[in-house]
Amino acid sequence: MELLCDDEASRPPRRMTAIRWGLCCQFVDAPIRFRTATHRYVSSLAPAARRDYLSSIARANAIALAHAVERCAELGIGAFRITSQIVPLATHPESGYALGELDQGDVITRAFQAAGELARLRDVRLSFHPDQFVVLNSEREDVVRASVAELEFHAEIAELVGADVLCLHGGGAAGGVDAASDRLARGIDRLSARARSRLVLENDDRLFAVRDLLPVCERSGVPLVYDVHHHRCHPDGLSVEEATERAAATWYGREPYMHLSSPRDGWGSANPRPHAAFVDPADVPPTWLDRRITVDVEAKDKERAVVQLMRDLADRPSAGTDAIGDGPAHVEMRAAARPRTGSR
Repeated sequence: MELLCDDEASRPPRRMTAIRWGLCCQFVDAPIRFRTATHRYVSSLAPAARRDYLSSIARANAIALAHAVERCAELGIGAFRITSQIVPLATHPESGYALGELDQGDVITRAFQAAGELARLRDVRLSFHPDQFVVLNSEREDVVRASVAELEFHAEIAELVGADVLCLHGGGAAGGVDAASDRLARGIDRLSARARSRLVLENDDRLFAVRDLLPVCERSGVPLVYDVHHHRCHPDGLSVEEATERAAATWYGREPYMHLSSPRDGWGSANPRPHAAFVDPADVPPTWLDRRITVDVEAKDKERAVVQLMRDLADRPSAGTDAIGDGPAHVEMRAAARPRTGSR
C-alpha cells in the first residue's frame, strides 16, 4: 500500500464502489476538534459559571460538527460518526443537565440544526455510537435506567442533526447468551419511539456474534450493524457473505451500515482485535463492493485511512474475489468457524 502525501490526501479519490465510506469521530490532519469537559472541573464551578461553560462547549461542538461535515464532503467521505461526548456530561448523575437549561435563545439548537442541514445538503450520513457503559441488558436496574437515559439524550441530539443511527453493542452475557438476549429485548422495549427508531445493534468480538444478535434484531425490528473485523475475531459458523446478507435484510429498505478495520498486528497474531492505523484492501469483503451501504472505517489514522482505502480500491483494475477480501487468513478463519454452544 503506497501512502499518500499531504497534497494527494486532500484530493477526493475516484469513486469505484457503491459504498458510502465513513469516518469515525476525529480528524488527524484537519484542524477540527471537539471540546470535552470533566465532572471534576465542572463541579468546582458556581451554577451560572457552570452553565456558561457547558453552553460554550455545546455551541462550539455544534459548529465543529458543521466543519467536520464540510471536510468529509471535500474528501469524498460520505458518513461521519459523531463523538458521543458532543454535549458532554449531559447524563452525568451529578453534573447532568437538560439541553434546554443551557440553550438560552435556542442558539445551540439552531447550531446543531444547521450542521444537520449541511449534512443533508452534502449527503453526509451522520450516526452515533454511545459509549460502552451503555448496557441495555445489564442485570442491574440502575445501569439499565442510566443506559436508557443516555440513549434518549443521544436521540434528542440525533433528531436535531438528522442522524438516523444510534449503534450499540449487545452488552454483557451474564447468565448466558440466551438470557442476556432476552434482557436486551426488554431493554429495547423501554426506549421511546425517537430512540428506538434509530437504535441498531452491532456484533462484538468477544460475546455477541452475528448469529446471537440476529434473532433479537429480527424480533424487535432493530437493524444489525455488521462488523466484519469482529466477526473474523469471533466467528459463529456464518460466512462473511451469509452474515452480510442476513444483516442487510434487517434494515428493511434503509441503507445498511457496516464496520470495517484491519488487525494492528496481523491476522496471525495472538490478538487480532486491536485496530490498525490503515485498512488493508484485502480485508474488504468482495460481497460489499457492489452494494449501496455505509461502511465506517475504524482505523487509527482517521481520514487518512478512509481516503487511502478509497484510493486503493479505485486503483485496482478489478474487484474480483481473487483481489479483495479472500486472503489466506480469512479462508482459514472461515473454515475453522463453528456454531457455538448456546448460540441461537
